[in-house]
Amino acid sequence: MMGVLLNVALVLLFIGLAGWTVFARDTFASVAGFIPYGLLLTAVWLRLVAVDVAITEAAIGAGLTGALLVGAAARLRATEAKVNRARPGVTTRMLAAIASIVVAGIVAVCVLLLPDATPTLAPAVMENIHTTGVGNPITAVLLSFRAMDTLLEAIVLAFGLLGVWSLAPDRAWGGRPSLQPIAAPNSILAHFARMLPPIGIVIGIYILWYGADHPGGKFQGATILAAMWLLAMMAGLADVPRVGRIALRFWLVAGPLVFIAVGFAGAVLADAFLAYPEGRAKLWIVAIEFALMPSLALTLGLLLAGAPHRALQK
Repeated sequence: MMGVLLNVALVLLFIGLAGWTVFARDTFASVAGFIPYGLLLTAVWLRLVAVDVAITEAAIGAGLTGALLVGAAARLRATEAKVNRARPGVTTRMLAAIASIVVAGIVAVCVLLLPDATPTLAPAVMENIHTTGVGNPITAVLLSFRAMDTLLEAIVLAFGLLGVWSLAPDRAWGGRPSLQPIAAPNSILAHFARMLPPIGIVIGIYILWYGADHPGGKFQGATILAAMWLLAMMAGLADVPRVGRIALRFWLVAGPLVFIAVGFAGAVLADAFLAYPEGRAKLWIVAIEFALMPSLALTLGLLLAGAPHRALQK
C-alpha cells in the first residue's frame, strides 16, 4: 500500500512540476521548475529499478542541463520583459493548442496499441553478455551490442561544442569563454572549491571503474569531473582555458579517436568494425571508457562555459 501511495505522489508531483515548467511565463521560474523536475525523474527511474538511467538523469538531465538553462536564462533576462509583453494572438494560441492535443493523442494511441508482451532484446543480451566480460548489462549494450551509437554520441557532443564556439565574435576566436568567478577568495564557495575536487575526482574515477560490472560508467563519472572543474573556475581558483590551445583540442578528440582506433583494430583482429577479440572484450571496453571520460568531462565543462568572449591578450 505504501508503495502505491508513493507512486501516486510521484506521479502527481511529476505532472505538477511539468505543468509549472511549461506554463511559467518567467524564464527563471521555468528553469526553477525544470531542475527539481529532473531530480524527481531520477526518483521515478529508481522506482523502476533503472539505476544507470537514474544516475545519468541526476548528473546530466537535472545537473548539467539545469546549469545550461540557468546560464541561458541569465543571458535572456534583458529581452525577456519585451517578449512577455508581446502576447500571441488568439489564432496562434488556438493552433498551438490543437497541435499539442493532436501530438499528445498520437503518442497516447501509440502507447495503447503496444502489444501486451512488449518486444524486448533483454533475453538475448543476458544470453550473450558473457562474451563481453562485463557484468553491467548497460555497459555491455552501450559498448558492445550498440557501440556504433555510443561512438556517434561522443562525436555529436564534440560537434555540439564546436557549434557553441562558433557563436564567438571574430575578435575573440581562440580566446577564453566568458565564465567569470562568482565568489570572493575567502567565501564558502571558494573553500568548497578547494575541498571537494579531490574527493570528486576519486568518486568520478571510481564510478567509471565500478560501471563495468555495476551501475555507473563514463558519462556519469565525466559529469562529476566536469562539475568539480566548473566549481574551481566559478570560485576563481582556475581560469577557463583558451579554446585555441592545441593540448586542449587534443584531449577533446582523444577519446573518440581511441574509440575509432579500437573499431578499426576490431576489423583486423575480429573481422568486424568495433568487434572485440575473443577473451579480450572487457579490456578493450574499459580502455575505451577510460579514454572517453576526460574528453567527455572537458566537453561538458566547456559547453557550460560557453563561447569565447575574451580575446587573446596581446
